Amino acid sequence: MINSRPITPPLNGGGGKNYFSDRIERFKREDMTDWSSAFTLLDTMETFFDSHVDLLQRKLQRHSDRLKMKAEEALKMRDFSAAGDQLAENFEKEVKSFKLKVSSRMTKLASSWQSAKVVRTREKISFFFGVMSLLFSALMFGLAPQWVHIAYTVQGLYLLPLRAYIYKKRAWHYFLFDLCYYVTILNFIYIWFFPGSPALLVACYCLSHGSLASAVITWRNSLVFHDQDKVTSLFVHIYGPFSFTVIRHFYPNADERFPALRELPHLNPLHALLLSGGIYVLWQLLYWKFVLVDRREKIESGQRTTSMSWMLNNKRGVIGKALCSIPPNTRIPAFMFGQLIYSIVTELPAVFLLYDSPFWSGAFLIFIFSVSVWNGGGFYIEVFGRKFERELEALRKELAESAQARSGRSSPTDESSLSLSRYTSEDNLTSFSPGSSYSSNSSPTLDTHPLPHIEAASEPNFDGLQMKAKKE
Repeated sequence: MINSRPITPPLNGGGGKNYFSDRIERFKREDMTDWSSAFTLLDTMETFFDSHVDLLQRKLQRHSDRLKMKAEEALKMRDFSAAGDQLAENFEKEVKSFKLKVSSRMTKLASSWQSAKVVRTREKISFFFGVMSLLFSALMFGLAPQWVHIAYTVQGLYLLPLRAYIYKKRAWHYFLFDLCYYVTILNFIYIWFFPGSPALLVACYCLSHGSLASAVITWRNSLVFHDQDKVTSLFVHIYGPFSFTVIRHFYPNADERFPALRELPHLNPLHALLLSGGIYVLWQLLYWKFVLVDRREKIESGQRTTSMSWMLNNKRGVIGKALCSIPPNTRIPAFMFGQLIYSIVTELPAVFLLYDSPFWSGAFLIFIFSVSVWNGGGFYIEVFGRKFERELEALRKELAESAQARSGRSSPTDESSLSLSRYTSEDNLTSFSPGSSYSSNSSPTLDTHPLPHIEAASEPNFDGLQMKAKKE
């Protein structure tokens, strides 16, 4: 019977082994083929999605960059505003710091300016320039009178702003509204801007030779070269009439430089007084409105000083006594009216005599200048003389106290103490007292008796006595 079962391949032998090997290899190849096809699909999907994901990422990146840029711009604007505020704060701090530095610097400069050494140097400089100004003015008057009005202007441009600064710092700047500065400014206006105006020439000439020149006597201006304030006051009051005297009488071909002189060979007294009086009344009304009315509280409280308040406080002077005798409610109108009368009276010599006479004009200037020299000499003698007397009095008291302190002890210096007390007595120092023959108007000098020599040691030399005892 034929067996229907398939023949089982033999297990042993090369044939069986090759059979299974072929099957396994085929299975492996088929399996690898399936996986390779799967990997190809994955690669395709990966490539597709990667491109889309990359595109999406780029879009998101661009959108993110735009948002970042907008955010940065917004932050920059905020930072700019914050920086602006910070810059303003820093600027204010810097300004405050700068102001503090400037203030401290000015304080140090003011303190150093008032130190003794600087004061002496400043006084020497003022003395030098004061004397040289006087010398050059005399030389210009004799050699080149056409330069006098230029020297007047140059010195005024230096001295007047300096006075304004000093008076403002001392709260004296209300003095700058006085008539003398008003007239000085009018003089400069005529010299440099309107030299052809006859009306301005009459007003400047009369006021300069009237109220301005007579103020040397009224205000006791002194020729004190080392004092800048006194030199400036004398310049304001005397250089104006000096310049207009030169222009009127001594300026070569004056009518070419100052054409108004051609129309004024002589002055009409009534016209001249009315014109100068009108200029004065204009100043007086402005002074009354802007000083005596608008700043009345500061003046009455003592914060500011005017010429009227200064004269009122000076009860030893004639004007101060007259003002004190007037009731307070009518004091200001009376003072203004008195100034008007004073201005007209002081202009009379200029109107009737000085404008037509070079000789009397020169004599008038010499008189005014001699008054300032006399006042300056009195200042030097009285001030320095009294200072010297005070120093001598202090020395006498010091020596007397030293003699009294040693009078109770027995020492080899007793004899010198007695002689010292004799020399420091009232009889030997009467020449230094204010009531002695050395008055305040003469130069104080020392008495011919010399002061005794003061020993350096006030106690006996015990070492020398001990050595002498040992030797004996």
